[in-house]
Amino acid sequence: MKDSSYSLALEPNWQDTRTTIYLKEINTAITLLDSLQHIPDSATKAKKIFKEVRVAFKKAEPYASYLNPEVGHRVNGPALPIYKEDNGKILPPIGLQKIEESIYEGVTNPRHYQNELKTTLGLLNSLKKSIEKRELTAQRYFIATHQQLFRILSFSISGFDTPVSQLGIQESAISLQNLYDSYTVSIQKIIQDKNNDLDRRFSKQIESAITYTATHTDFENFDRYTFIREYLNPVIRSWVNIRKASQLWEGTHTQPFNFDAPTFFENNSYNISFFTSGINKNTTETQITLGKKLFFDKNLSSTKEMACATCHIPSKGYTDGLIVNKNNTGGNLKRNTPTLINTIFQQNFFWDGRSQTLIDQVSSVFTNSEEFDSNVHTFSKDILQDATYIALFEEAYGGLSNRNTDVVKAISSYVSTLNGFNSKFDRNMRGEENTFTQSEKDGMNLFMGKALCATCHFIPLTNGTVPPFFKETEREVIGVPNTARNTTLDDDLGYYWKFNEPLHKGMFKTPTVRNATLTAPYMHNGVYNTLEEVIDFYNKGGGGGLGFELEHQTLPFDQLQLTDQEQQSLIDFIKTLTDDQVDRY
Repeated sequence: MKDSSYSLALEPNWQDTRTTIYLKEINTAITLLDSLQHIPDSATKAKKIFKEVRVAFKKAEPYASYLNPEVGHRVNGPALPIYKEDNGKILPPIGLQKIEESIYEGVTNPRHYQNELKTTLGLLNSLKKSIEKRELTAQRYFIATHQQLFRILSFSISGFDTPVSQLGIQESAISLQNLYDSYTVSIQKIIQDKNNDLDRRFSKQIESAITYTATHTDFENFDRYTFIREYLNPVIRSWVNIRKASQLWEGTHTQPFNFDAPTFFENNSYNISFFTSGINKNTTETQITLGKKLFFDKNLSSTKEMACATCHIPSKGYTDGLIVNKNNTGGNLKRNTPTLINTIFQQNFFWDGRSQTLIDQVSSVFTNSEEFDSNVHTFSKDILQDATYIALFEEAYGGLSNRNTDVVKAISSYVSTLNGFNSKFDRNMRGEENTFTQSEKDGMNLFMGKALCATCHFIPLTNGTVPPFFKETEREVIGVPNTARNTTLDDDLGYYWKFNEPLHKGMFKTPTVRNATLTAPYMHNGVYNTLEEVIDFYNKGGGGGLGFELEHQTLPFDQLQLTDQEQQSLIDFIKTLTDDQVDRY
């Protein structure tokens, strides 16, 4: 029988983990950033101190940003102005990425630079207070560390965190080392007692991953394919097993992740319920079956000529292959049809983001006079020409409603199942096969590196829903032209409709790149017929690079300087994102 001192030794050490790692490092970041206020931004020492600030912040980031996601993202988010919807004010860019710009590219206004430092210090102190006040627990620890592993994948190795200094590869090693350090302080003894082989394996995997980043530091030439497959994913698999072996926390369905999924590339890596509207959670198979039948039923529309599947054709990646949608009389609508594959994994819908939920999006199709043109509050009895509906509605919702509410919910339930994670890309990342060509590997490296694609189309979903919290889907101003001749800016103002704010002119939701080979033509207006044209547009610096007047373009104006072979490699990689069972639903 083990004595009480032995049992006590196997208790998780949350207090020391919180104070000797997270709190200590946030204090270090504050002290270092404060010292920058007294050093000229052009001094060599400023860059050195800035790097040290980032190192300290990355070590504190897991718990600090878990406790206060909004503040954490302001500290380490993109250097862009923020529009406050509650009061209409525009906040100037702040945070480490803005300070990075000032130090590495030169300060245009010393007063603004000092304000960047002062404001960011205030944010760091706010994070410090959160760490001081809130005890670390098993649930908080495992969620926070899972989020940080996702940041390595989506932010660090893609350059999102450090777009100017390109310190992300080194910071991946810092985050991995910090994960191991927190593990050794908190729960390592527990794991050694329960599964010593797992502890040894995890230790070797962390060491190997850190060594790989230390010996492959060049940002543009870093092999993300190999790093993710052979180094990062093994660490994640072991971390999932460590959580299970610890028996300290079972996981939760209230977060975007499935904590039991061995990588972020599995068919079940994400919790659909997290992304589902509160009024449509816990859907049943019968509701989904009903929704699928309704999806293809033209009787839902007033003309009896249009179904959801009219514009979202399964064999075309749930698009229609047209430049823009067709309305219910055969005329043109305003925008191109987006894919429905993985559409559930976003936080606003339609190109201009006018619907906040999938339920709202489907409802809008019903009420749109140019689409279904049917009152969502009145049940479409014409569908009952098919008698099987009566039994389906009875089983799914307890009977027929006098409104289309259940129809909308059922269609939304079906659409939320249209998810594809069985592409060549996914299978290779999971380690099920090793079939990438050199050009595809080069393209992946470009997508996550020099070409900057993954700083907006976040890996692995490749859409604009921002990890690791997945609470918002980014909108961007990229300056799409109105024809493929690239001579005139398109006049569609996008998200500008909501606030009439000039910052939003030409702003559109960032879509997924998955299944792009099936969803031509491209952009909100269907202006480009080929991926070659799309890559060429970005290579030239978007609309700003084409010479359009775009004061608020969020895409860098600079040309990417991609060679013809690099552009082809990018296309080859994008082709690997095609789900080979996309029309199975």
